[in-house]
Amino acid sequence: MRNLRSRKRIIKRDVEKQIRKKYKHSDRLWEMKRNIPLVPLDKPYQKGFVRFFVVRDDVKRSKDGRFFGELLEKINTEMYSPNRKFLKKKRRRGKRIYVAKEQRIANIYPWEWDSPKFGLTEREKQYFIMKDNYCPIRKSCKVYYEYTEPWRFVLKVKPNLITHYKPLQSDLEKEIDETDSFLNRHKVQAIIHKTIYGRPDPWKNRYKRDRRKSLKAFHYIISATAVADRLEDGDLLKI
Repeated sequence: MRNLRSRKRIIKRDVEKQIRKKYKHSDRLWEMKRNIPLVPLDKPYQKGFVRFFVVRDDVKRSKDGRFFGELLEKINTEMYSPNRKFLKKKRRRGKRIYVAKEQRIANIYPWEWDSPKFGLTEREKQYFIMKDNYCPIRKSCKVYYEYTEPWRFVLKVKPNLITHYKPLQSDLEKEIDETDSFLNRHKVQAIIHKTIYGRPDPWKNRYKRDRRKSLKAFHYIISATAVADRLEDGDLLKI
């Protein structure tokens, strides 16, 4: 016969196994959704405009034109807009105005710097400089690598044509929604952070209450003997 503590430990392990199984199943479902083949449309249509970087003409005609073209493929960015102006709303002096959207070359992060999948060569690394950005919320610095010669590229706008679509599978979408609904529960997220990610829930310590500052913890922190001794000494205000 198992004691109460052993039974609780077995139940806890079974719950963690079920959550881990659901988590792996969720990854497989999302992989199946990503691998659904695209189907060409009978009549392609335009949906706004897309803006991206291209190599400048004089740089393209130089001896290093091919080199910078291959580098741009790794750090290029795209931006979409319903019109050619690429504007966004901004409040200035109590009024909402439209200002131009800013678009930059993508930064490279430390996990991409030496990644063979990203494929950054030693010569390409010479055109980047390491910088750090301080995050006031997390109170930490984030390191990244910034491209030093963005003048070699210019922006180009072209119509955004939709030529393919991904068919919707209702059974797969229903199973994904059910799995995500289970994994997004508060208690399940805490177990995932602790057992799968290897770190505690980031929200747990943020809203953790100090028991010494709580009135409810008065009877647990200070014993009755200590209260009586302080009452005799007339030092009640220091309790």
